[in-house]
Amino acid sequence: MRSLLILIVMVIGLASPLRAADDVAAAQRIISSQAEALARDDAVTAYSFAAPDIQSIFPDPDSFMDMVRNAYTPIYRHRSFEFTESNMSDGTIEQKVHIVDADGVPWDALYTLEPQPDGSLKISGCMLLKVGQAV
Repeated sequence: MRSLLILIVMVIGLASPLRAADDVAAAQRIISSQAEALARDDAVTAYSFAAPDIQSIFPDPDSFMDMVRNAYTPIYRHRSFEFTESNMSDGTIEQKVHIVDADGVPWDALYTLEPQPDGSLKISGCMLLKVGQAV
């Protein structure tokens, strides 16, 4: 009986890192999909990846896209987009992305994604910082 209990604890312990890796992979797919939609000027699809709190600030895809064009130009138009570190805490995923913008300037972006009641992940924020710039 004790051996069975130890086995169950080990299986649960091993499942947790696998779940975290799956969640990070899902987060990266969502971020990539949004970046691809932005590159195509597909406001509706890009907006669909935004969390409800973001959508409440920008109540329609066009206002969201205008904000991205003005405040997140390095993401909107980039040469390269590379995932780096990720972190998961209480279901929220933080994903760092190294970006080189259209002019060759390097940037780091920190995306946050939060689980939704339907089980999906949505982008709840993005902080953009030029590489070498103080926080």
